[in-house]
Amino acid sequence: MQSKKQKRERVGLKRLLILGLSFLKIGLFTFGGGYAMIALIQKEFVTKKKWVGEEEFLDLVAIAESTPGPLAINSATYIGYKAGGVWGAAISTLCVCIPSFLIIYLISLFFDAFLQFQLVNYAFKGIQVAVVFLIVSAGWKMFKQIKKNAFNVVLFSGVFGCLVAFSVFAVDFSTLFYILICGACGLAVYLTSLVAKRRKGNAAKDTQSLSLTSQEASLSEKNGTVCVKEEQDAEVLAERPVQKTEDVCNETDAGEEKK
Repeated sequence: MQSKKQKRERVGLKRLLILGLSFLKIGLFTFGGGYAMIALIQKEFVTKKKWVGEEEFLDLVAIAESTPGPLAINSATYIGYKAGGVWGAAISTLCVCIPSFLIIYLISLFFDAFLQFQLVNYAFKGIQVAVVFLIVSAGWKMFKQIKKNAFNVVLFSGVFGCLVAFSVFAVDFSTLFYILICGACGLAVYLTSLVAKRRKGNAAKDTQSLSLTSQEASLSEKNGTVCVKEEQDAEVLAERPVQKTEDVCNETDAGEEKK
């Protein structure tokens, strides 16, 4: 028993260590915010370690985006809790925040002098291009994993069209409204499908009850006809001996008359 407990503790500590190091690496080498971090999180925990499934990762991103707080921290907390419980969530959240906190703190000490370096400006321009690529690649991977049914295609087309139109005409529309509207549409589709299934179930029950009643009625009719036939046969059998006795009596009378 003790050996098993020790093995479990070692496995738990090893997993916590892996969580901490992984999120330290993600927090240190990710530029561009939480959307750029999605690609690294997906590669680390979905593709390599396979601690999170592909569909679950899509739900994770939706939950992390719709709940208060940064996307990266919410995702780290969710994955850490799934892999290591409460301690895993705490360590993952802390480790994903430490690199950015230290870097920003060091930059803030000599911020003005830091911005005067031309090399730093050109480096950040190159980093911006890489960030765009990370965001697009993460979105493309998530899009390929989504089921291509009519509802998802229509919803995606509508959201994409609204994003392009609002960006062209400079309309200020928060991404939170997209999330709320899409969530309301999904809930409405689910409720309508649930009501339709219940109606189909009730209709099936009604048809089954009608078929049972019709079968019972047909059986009762068959039983009634059988009973009537049995009564008729009984009457015929009861009349036959009487006729036989009458025939015998007539024959005896005819014989006596001949004599």
